[in-house]
Amino acid sequence: MKISLYWKIILAFVLVAFTASGLVALIIRASSPDRLSRLIIDQQRNALTQMLANYYRENHSWDQVPEVWGSYQWLTSPTPAAANGGIPEPDGRPGFERERRGLFGLADQNGVVVVSVEPGFPPGTKLPNDVLKNSEPILIDGSTVGYVFLAGRIFNFNPAETLFLRRTYQAILLAMFGGLIVAVIIGLWLGRKLVQPINALMEASRRIAGGALEQEVRVDSRDEIGQLAEAFNHMSRAVSLANQSRRQMTADIAHDLRTPLTVIGGYIESMRDGVLSPTPERFALIYGEIERLQKMVEDLRTLSQADAGELALQMQLFPASHLLERSAVLFEHHARQRGVTLKVELPPSLPSVRMDEGRLMQVMDNLLSNALRYTPEGGTITLSARPTPEGVEYAVADTGEGIPAEELPRIFERFYRADPSRHTEAGESGLGLAIVRAIIEAHGGRVWAESREGQGTIIRFILPVQPYDGK
Repeated sequence: MKISLYWKIILAFVLVAFTASGLVALIIRASSPDRLSRLIIDQQRNALTQMLANYYRENHSWDQVPEVWGSYQWLTSPTPAAANGGIPEPDGRPGFERERRGLFGLADQNGVVVVSVEPGFPPGTKLPNDVLKNSEPILIDGSTVGYVFLAGRIFNFNPAETLFLRRTYQAILLAMFGGLIVAVIIGLWLGRKLVQPINALMEASRRIAGGALEQEVRVDSRDEIGQLAEAFNHMSRAVSLANQSRRQMTADIAHDLRTPLTVIGGYIESMRDGVLSPTPERFALIYGEIERLQKMVEDLRTLSQADAGELALQMQLFPASHLLERSAVLFEHHARQRGVTLKVELPPSLPSVRMDEGRLMQVMDNLLSNALRYTPEGGTITLSARPTPEGVEYAVADTGEGIPAEELPRIFERFYRADPSRHTEAGESGLGLAIVRAIIEAHGGRVWAESREGQGTIIRFILPVQPYDGK
């Protein structure tokens, strides 16, 4: 039988309330007779001790006390019979009835029994020390003149006391039922409060499974359920964004593949139909488009390997300056042709870095190609490095047009272009910076961009100095 969480919560509250109230009832049921008997004993002993003290103060001895002993055992609290005209005490206080259970005996100041209450202690015998120690002393002006000692046997309750216990037990039962009712009410309220957000999460999960990926559930609390709802909302947004990125990437791949394929297909078809004659220039153009396709496929393969954690790295130890110096040599001629100054700024000493030279040269190729593409004639590209607590920080800074602030966080996404209408024909696939980030992160580093429109862009990345345990 399937029981919902809602009813489980209610049953849990009822069970806890029933168990707790049952334990309390059992404890009270077991302890009430003993506590009531102690109360009666204490009341009678205090009253009897006071009356016997008054007797000794008037008579200065216990000689005649056995003859009046029966009239000296009184209750010290009102009873129903006393309230309706019970027998008054000897000192004239009304409202008390005679106690005939014979709970106490009397011994003189030496512990000799004057009035017996136990068969083992007849008058004239001396009480044992343990009994005398637990007896109530009778004091006159600070001096002990006698002792009131308790009978060892258990007495029976009178009808009034039995009625009191019965009513106490009835009150406990009523409290138990009241507690169970309150527990059910609280369980109903709390169960609904807890189950509602869970049901909302379940319904949102079903909608996600049905294809509606972006779902939002209301967060009404800051407890674990509220945190679960926030985590679900975050997951839903991330899944929706990933799905949008996947769709966009698929569209971008199709778009970027279509252009070179169209060019290749158009030239081949024209040459096949005799519209165009095959010339070395046309074959070179077709081959260039094929190379463009091959580079895009290789870039996608690199990214897929990075996603799977399978990007192979051939790690070797190099001086940190080696990467910049080699990049400057390779791109110096290209920069001079475009009228751009390429310079390297290095501190006097830098630590060595473990790196895959080929992969990091791919990083520098992407960064310098972008910098040259966006830096106007007469501009400057600066390659620099400096030590930091995390490792060695590299920077590629240009004096180009810059990147808008709202576009800056997305430039490392795949196929992202700040201006989608530009550079497609020039061979820019939109994968370069995504590959840069994948390679840097595979080295255990991180990469970020800084830019202001009209003032240029700086791409920075950090490589750790400590040996990196790469795959």
